[in-house]
Amino acid sequence: MSADARVTPSISRTTSKVPRGTLYRGNEGMWSWVLHRITGVAIFFFLLVHVLDTALIRVSPEAYNAVIGTYKNPIMALGEVVLVAAIAYHAYNGLRIIAVDSWSWATRHQRQLWWGVLAVWAVTMAGFAPRHLMLAFGGE
Repeated sequence: MSADARVTPSISRTTSKVPRGTLYRGNEGMWSWVLHRITGVAIFFFLLVHVLDTALIRVSPEAYNAVIGTYKNPIMALGEVVLVAAIAYHAYNGLRIIAVDSWSWATRHQRQLWWGVLAVWAVTMAGFAPRHLMLAFGGE
């Protein structure tokens, strides 16, 4: 028997434990990864639009005021809640990723850390969303 045959497991042993049909299994690790990427891309596009609309003030203050005026509506108020939700999740999950990358204990407990991220995110949103929406929809 060659050295490679002893080191490399047979195909039947390696494929028998892998579920067929999908690479993703829907565990916490996959969902934290997917949500982190989605929120990161969404935040990037928000920042791009924000820089562009803010740059209008140098071109034409009237155009800037017109664009900012279009943002003052109920749909944008809901969009701001979504934006804060994305930023909060991305920030908290980023801290979890830093912990997992830095400490071995965090690697062993990354599932619990992700549930902790969701708990802190939910508390943040429970504190922010009602107040913001009350102000946006007619209160001071």
